Amino acid sequence: MSNDSNANGNFSAEEKPFNRRDFLTNTALIGAGLALSKFSLAGAPHPTGATESTSSKVNHTIKTRKLGALEVSAMGAGCMSISANYGPPADKHQGIQVIRRAYEKGVTFFDTAEVYGPFTNETLVGEALAPFRDKIVIATKFGFDLEKGGLNSRPEHIKKVVDASLTRLKTDRIDLYYQHRVDPSVPIEDVAGAIKDLIQQGKVLHFGLSEASARTIRRAHAIQPVAAVQTEYSLMNRDPENNGVLAVCEELGIGFVPWGPMGMGYLTGTIDANTQLDAATDLRAGFERFTPENLAANKPIIDVLKIFSEKKNATPAQFALAWLMAQKPWIVPIPGTRNPNHLDENLGAVHIALTATELQEIDTAFSKLTVHGGRMSKMQMERVES
Repeated sequence: MSNDSNANGNFSAEEKPFNRRDFLTNTALIGAGLALSKFSLAGAPHPTGATESTSSKVNHTIKTRKLGALEVSAMGAGCMSISANYGPPADKHQGIQVIRRAYEKGVTFFDTAEVYGPFTNETLVGEALAPFRDKIVIATKFGFDLEKGGLNSRPEHIKKVVDASLTRLKTDRIDLYYQHRVDPSVPIEDVAGAIKDLIQQGKVLHFGLSEASARTIRRAHAIQPVAAVQTEYSLMNRDPENNGVLAVCEELGIGFVPWGPMGMGYLTGTIDANTQLDAATDLRAGFERFTPENLAANKPIIDVLKIFSEKKNATPAQFALAWLMAQKPWIVPIPGTRNPNHLDENLGAVHIALTATELQEIDTAFSKLTVHGGRMSKMQMERVES
């Protein structure tokens, strides 16, 4: 997830009113792959432009990668932090501008979810991308019950909420539809079957899973091919390397989409023990890793990262993104930002090449470091399938 969220702005809730604080506490959304703080976002291929002049400026230099059979830009754009969860929402005009700028810069892969806002981020993304809808890929997510709270991946619920997402996104199909969190009360085979039905109807084109275990990925893939798996992955959180998720993706030809590719902003080097996070609007305020004590204790990670990034004439954020893309050719990070300058900064990472020797040196250096603090709160980690 990304944060650059200092601007004020208002989005009208599309459905029923929510108690925002309770909503953030009870839904444990976290997903979407945004990285936050000063440097954020990054590109994917490109949609047409918002206007004639916009389309004429589209940059085609970003290479593409495959998420299963789905082709996207080598870096995607996580849109969540424009609207929610890393500070108050940005001004709507600002949000639309940065999304369209990402397209102009070559981004074609945009990530959102019904729970971001809730609802407001899908609405924003739909409006921003409408002028060039056929030239981009939209990923969104289902799996929370936004009326009763908690998880809900029952087939009848999925088939209900997909129509609402399509309306908000101003489109007739969702390119990549993720289950946001695995629902232990619904067999994954039933979920995959529901998505298979939606694909046959043309409402969904590809199936994705978020924060799922290797076993669940395998079971789902047997019913309906999984195009992509989304999980937090960065130099600070390398769980997918050790829990079998990356291995099963490689075995089955599934793409991998890291959210939080810059350690939810920490790897930008702009967050320290003095950083104040507003618990009312910023989810990280409740994360162990973002306590003042752990922010200070993790400083050696930033010190090492700066040494490596300076050698490549890159910022720490750029280096963190380049490292991810160097791991596998089917990994597509989705950092996010609301700031056009930070967008440009992040997109520079696609031009940074790391050699096998450099990657080994990085692994050796980071193996000597300890990451202090869990990646999310206890309640939110309970939603992550182990």
